[in-house]
Amino acid sequence: MTEERTGKILSLLEKAYPDARLVLRYKNPLELLIATILAAQCTDERVNKVTEILFTKYKSAKEYAFAQQDVFEQEIRQTGFYRNKAKNIIACAKALEERFHGKVPETMEELLTLPGVGRKTASVLLGNVFGKQAIAVDTHVFRVSHRLDFAKSNNPDKVEIELCRIIPQKKWTQSCLVMGTHGRRICIARKPLCKECVVEKLCNSNDKIV
Repeated sequence: MTEERTGKILSLLEKAYPDARLVLRYKNPLELLIATILAAQCTDERVNKVTEILFTKYKSAKEYAFAQQDVFEQEIRQTGFYRNKAKNIIACAKALEERFHGKVPETMEELLTLPGVGRKTASVLLGNVFGKQAIAVDTHVFRVSHRLDFAKSNNPDKVEIELCRIIPQKKWTQSCLVMGTHGRRICIARKPLCKECVVEKLCNSNDKIV
């Protein structure tokens, strides 16, 4: 993997997706935190349907912290794994109240102390609401990174490290957004639309369909 090839691919993707952004809908850091936790093993579109109602009921960390577990489970049931997600969100909200005055912290180290928050969730927050550069490896970024030979590891946290090494830090957040968009629209899991891909000539993936 050369810096020239990496730069060329990312440049082409940036031009192809000038509208690249998070699909999850949110108005503040707390909403993005909740939405990202719910998005684990669930589509962003389904999460948006759930949070459209959820965010009208719960407005603060304190309100999530005092939510009734069984009621909250049903409110987020459509996102899957709802019992564990409900447990984590309520525990996370309690931690925000107890240790951060109800506010979402702005550092990776602090975010990782919250129940239900891993590096991906923390990076999504850092890069999209706190104006910091971060690489968030979701399922789309993971897939595209491997197909474009940006990464080798099967561990998302290690893929993050690999991407940090080859992508200039000033482009970490935007690069993930364009790779994620590319993964949703063209480089889809089962049948990638390679004939419509702007970086097809630079891709040597075994999954190519031409």
